[in-house]
Amino acid sequence: MNHQPSQDQGLTRRQALAGAAAVGGTPLIIGAAAAPASASAATGNGGHAPAAELRRMLREISAQNIRRTVLKLVSFGTRNTLSAQDDPTRGIGAARDWLFEEFKKAAAPSGGRMTVELQSFVQPAQPPRYPQPTPVTNVVATLHGTQTESAARTYVVSGHYDSMPTGVTDFTSDAPGANDDASGVAAVLEMARVMATRTFDATIVFMAVAGEEQGLWGSTYFAQQAKQANRNIAGMFTNDIIGSSVGQNGIRDPRTVRIFAEGLPSTPAPAEADWRRYGGGETESLARQLARYVKEVAENDATRMKVMMVYRRDRFGRGGDHIPFLERGYAAARFTETNEDWRHQHQNVRVENGVQIGDLPEFCDFDYIARVARVNAISLASLALAPAAPGGTVMDSSGFDTDTTLTWIANTEPDLAGYEVVMRATTDPEWTKTIEVGNVTTVSLKNIFKDNYFFGVRAVDKAGNRSPVSFPGRA
Repeated sequence: MNHQPSQDQGLTRRQALAGAAAVGGTPLIIGAAAAPASASAATGNGGHAPAAELRRMLREISAQNIRRTVLKLVSFGTRNTLSAQDDPTRGIGAARDWLFEEFKKAAAPSGGRMTVELQSFVQPAQPPRYPQPTPVTNVVATLHGTQTESAARTYVVSGHYDSMPTGVTDFTSDAPGANDDASGVAAVLEMARVMATRTFDATIVFMAVAGEEQGLWGSTYFAQQAKQANRNIAGMFTNDIIGSSVGQNGIRDPRTVRIFAEGLPSTPAPAEADWRRYGGGETESLARQLARYVKEVAENDATRMKVMMVYRRDRFGRGGDHIPFLERGYAAARFTETNEDWRHQHQNVRVENGVQIGDLPEFCDFDYIARVARVNAISLASLALAPAAPGGTVMDSSGFDTDTTLTWIANTEPDLAGYEVVMRATTDPEWTKTIEVGNVTTVSLKNIFKDNYFFGVRAVDKAGNRSPVSFPGRA
């Protein structure tokens, strides 16, 4: 996507000094290059409304296209990973082949920038969920970044196209899987269709994975391969059960989607774990910064959605395709509808006591799925247009200084404009103040006690695109 100018490229010097005075009563910044400081109450992507081209992109996301995809996937009867691989009309093989062709159609207008492949492997038997070795195939569409310095940086978005009835090894019964997870796959395919016609600095991978119900096999394989290849996956979203705006509790909420983001990583390095305990940064994981970014860029009149951050890895007793990425140190989060209905997940289709049970398309809200897709799309576009989060960010925790000093490594993007420091009280869930510091790699916040706040650094390019926040380690 071509860069669109930010609606507000920065504050005036008078506004900046007024903002600085509001924080501590004196100008805040002592920069390495003595750069003028500016401050604002804006957060996230500058707190700005989406640019015109982003709005056009979001308007192209079609609830009708999403409905068509969901109905087609349901028509294959079952998509259980153990079902037929070679039947042209029923089973997971038929779904795989149809999705492969649909992603290729989505890629056609990209001028070769989007490539589509099948990533296949044989999953060894793991009774009871995998009674015999089984082929598993991911459908992977890659929209390659166009900026040399950013193209290796990759963002992944997925849904799983396998489904299950009540029994995970029951591959003969119907398992329509309309919500779990044709909804997520339909959103990913629609995003691929709309975003393939645009260019982005970084690379975006759109993926439909299989084997999720048996044990996250498809996403685990992709994440393993990525880790072994040392791929720079800077963020990953999975969309799993995003199809209904009405829960089993009877509550209808068509304007909210949950994003699940874990705190401390599964196996933090000892030094990192010690710093988190000492510095109180247990809420500051890569996944949490990713979730905050989504909330900041995606809550606006273009999506008409609220993003509910949930500070958990996943729902109780459940898991999704973001977990293999988290386990390998990548930033990853899960989108799921706000109020679920267990009668429409992992159930044989039947009527029980006059109530229809089963994951059927009649329980899907296709306009809601489209809105969730827009939340994803604006988040992915913003990430892939922005600079990378600054690397090597550290905070000087030594001594009894009344200032707070932060240092980081310079970004390499040619369109970099500079950096912003963000801060908030330790009890606030979101960043509340932004301080523009210029194109420097170290700053001191004058008379700001580091004990009282959390701090972070993000990069900004000349078009006003902002990176996720980099939370500092210990200097």
